[in-house]
Amino acid sequence: MTTNLALDTSLLDQAVQIGGLKTHKDTVTVALKEFIQRREAEKLIDAFGTVNFDETYDYKAERNRHV
Repeated sequence: MTTNLALDTSLLDQAVQIGGLKTHKDTVTVALKEFIQRREAEKLIDAFGTVNFDETYDYKAERNRHV
């Protein structure tokens, strides 16, 4: 898909240099993937401590369960 964006060229050039990639397109693609990964990780971190669990649950017993 072709998209025209007005980007800060100095930021884009710096990202290309730091990322070691050959093209602006590759740099933007990597940046978007990293952005998505970071936001998804933040969602997981925010979920810590919000799940209730049964402290009496014996997970080792489930391992030894014969079906």
